[in-house]
Amino acid sequence: MSDTDGLKEISRFFRIYTNTKEMVMARRYTIVNHQNMDLDQFARTFASGGNISRDALTFEAQSENDPNDRLFTKFIDHNSVGTSFIKTIVEKLITENYSRCIIVTSKKLTSAAQKVIDKVAPKYVGEVFEENELQVNITRHVLVPQHVVLTADEKNILLARYHLKDTQLPRIQSRDPIARYYGLKRGEVVKIIRASETAGRYLTYRLCF
Repeated sequence: MSDTDGLKEISRFFRIYTNTKEMVMARRYTIVNHQNMDLDQFARTFASGGNISRDALTFEAQSENDPNDRLFTKFIDHNSVGTSFIKTIVEKLITENYSRCIIVTSKKLTSAAQKVIDKVAPKYVGEVFEENELQVNITRHVLVPQHVVLTADEKNILLARYHLKDTQLPRIQSRDPIARYYGLKRGEVVKIIRASETAGRYLTYRLCF
């Protein structure tokens, strides 16, 4: 790998790593031992000879609202991630009392590997993102309004205030890119805040399904 190619790869993964951390913090998690890094610091910490040590990028986070809700993020570089490798990740998820894991991979999981993750749901949540999906923070796009995921209590207050059932709310699919970014589960509600020329801001709510 040339120096130029190495620098491009480091820069690419710096964006992926930064955006992944921003995604986790947007979900109201606190990252364990978090520190802000610029590109140079990132390269000194995680790169050698233009190559990124993906294993070293793994980090953990704790929910701000639930002390029992912990997640870890695993970066992997396998052309075809099979069942045996995914089983080790799922085992860590279960035995070390995590509730959720985020897997960032260079290639799409095999269908058999995905089934290993699906098998432990919904008690344990395994999410898979390909690296290309995280090169850009989609919530920073000028056309994307602010989204705020409601807690269970906030959802109940909303429904009581307007005398609604959650099924009466507009919907957002769980596979929608924004829903995936915030890790929305079925039944959760997200508040969408848009700018309004007359009211200052305009609020809508969507139910994940």
